[in-house]
Amino acid sequence: MDMSGETYLNNQFIIAMPALTDPIFFHTVTYLCQHNEEGALGIVINRLANMKLGEIFKQMNISATSEAAANMPVFTGGPVQQQRGFVLHTNGGSWDMTMAVSDSISLTTSRDVIEAIAVGEGPEQYLVALGYAGWSEGQLEKEMLNNTWLNTPFGKQVLFDTSINMRWTAAAGQIGIDINQLTAPAGHG
Repeated sequence: MDMSGETYLNNQFIIAMPALTDPIFFHTVTYLCQHNEEGALGIVINRLANMKLGEIFKQMNISATSEAAANMPVFTGGPVQQQRGFVLHTNGGSWDMTMAVSDSISLTTSRDVIEAIAVGEGPEQYLVALGYAGWSEGQLEKEMLNNTWLNTPFGKQVLFDTSINMRWTAAAGQIGIDINQLTAPAGHG
């Protein structure tokens, strides 16, 4: 099979199709940070963890002076490494462990970005998640072929400015799809 024409979905959203009933991914929007021949890594951007960022500061012994940051929600980024923090953010600043996803968004996993956010000196816009969603080699491609996911272009307003409970419909709406109108395909007989 010729893979030279392979298209990777870095810096795109994948939206759980209505038929995906797995409770971990039901009605989720995942921002793909890395997708290549080895697999994919994404952060779910519309599933809240039951905590605010202030609790993370306390767990990490970081003193916070930014009340706004302490009150930010924390997301469940996916089922893998849920004890580890991932910060999706607009570019700017220099952090120890950062991967540029696009010319405007990066993913940082180092403590320094959390320390900066705690004192109001972090990235302009950010989302903090615990854990990530991961796919092994060829797994996401297979799931895409099975109509498990709908991919749409990245939209900064969906990631940072859309209310959390509206992100699923907003991400699909970027390409003119009313995700609520999509149903599972009829039985394949």
